[in-house]
Amino acid sequence: MSKITAAKVIVTCPGRNFVTLKIETADGVTGIGDATLNGRELSVASYLNDHVIPCLIGRDAHQIEDIWQYLYKGAYWRRGPVTMSAIAAVDMALWDIKGKVAGLPVYQLLGGASRTGVMVYGHANGETIEETLDVAQHYKEQGYKAIRLQSGVPGLKATYGVSKDKMFYEPADSDLPKETIWSTHKYMRTVPELFAQARERLGWDVHLLHDVHHRLTPIEAGRLGKDLEPYRPFWIEDATPAENQARFRLIRQHTTTPLAVGEVFNSIWDCKQLIEEQLIDYIRATVVHAGGITHLRRIASFADLYGVRTGCHGATDLSPACMAAALHFDLSVPNFGVQEYMRHTPETDAVFPHAYTFSDGELHPGEAPGLGVDIDEELAAKYPYKPAYLPVARLEDGTMHDW
Repeated sequence: MSKITAAKVIVTCPGRNFVTLKIETADGVTGIGDATLNGRELSVASYLNDHVIPCLIGRDAHQIEDIWQYLYKGAYWRRGPVTMSAIAAVDMALWDIKGKVAGLPVYQLLGGASRTGVMVYGHANGETIEETLDVAQHYKEQGYKAIRLQSGVPGLKATYGVSKDKMFYEPADSDLPKETIWSTHKYMRTVPELFAQARERLGWDVHLLHDVHHRLTPIEAGRLGKDLEPYRPFWIEDATPAENQARFRLIRQHTTTPLAVGEVFNSIWDCKQLIEEQLIDYIRATVVHAGGITHLRRIASFADLYGVRTGCHGATDLSPACMAAALHFDLSVPNFGVQEYMRHTPETDAVFPHAYTFSDGELHPGEAPGLGVDIDEELAAKYPYKPAYLPVARLEDGTMHDW
């Protein structure tokens, strides 16, 4: 038995807010897990401090599955982003501890490596198509095998995915939500031209992706997918909101462009119908928002039965602790597809020293025992929490729309 003797929540803002859970056992072994929920960080911190940590003290840190079930079933109020992010943080920290005690990287505890590295995609964006493709060319020269393309839409002052800093995109940048204006018909005219020019300039040996960010109706998404078919996208992501999973049936009827969804999913129930009916090609649930490594493995195993591959969310609103956990997961599961990789700022990397490395378009979690990531608490304390909200979107007539 490795008794849990202490646990604490660390909130820090080295460029953006992160919530980290650190668990310690009686024999002095510590593990960390990510609990960041973009724009609602303090809600998860409170949930951990007020409700979860008191229930952990005295438990055996090696009973990962039992603790997961205890926190999930024992709360009665199941699921939801706050609860599942808190459970995920505990789960990551316990896998970190188990790996350190075993003297093995976590991926070895998950069955070993299923591949030599994890293919990642970078984010190319610009105010114009030409600017986006200049950035994409830079990513290609860095060795990326997959690149997400987002460009500004003529007639709109701001567009999702387009940022001033091309390497460190962070949309949560205001102490109150910014209001942006959206026009679907203007957007729909732009994306096919973006992909046409991308294929002409970048060629056919690089995978091209695009994030719709829940902006379209199913029939609009079907039309966009059909328009993009000649350019063979790797996927279009979050084509329409998926609360009603059956909406993807209509998209499937009209396009063969691969579909990816799920970065806002919290559990296997959010994607059950999508997977069973093979309405998607990639499931994008992530370690921190879908209950940790333990639950994400369950989702991946279920998806594998239906030929659905993984494509975990990996934006800067996930700390290096979560990225490390995702990479151990990615390296081990048989139905891995791709991993999003938005680089963190140097300040974030300094607060979270880590063993994972990038080379030739791939990441590898490294061979350090556990997750291979730590937190410099003294440095973290120098970056206090700052309120930061994601934007909201309205149509040109003022109607609230999906951001």
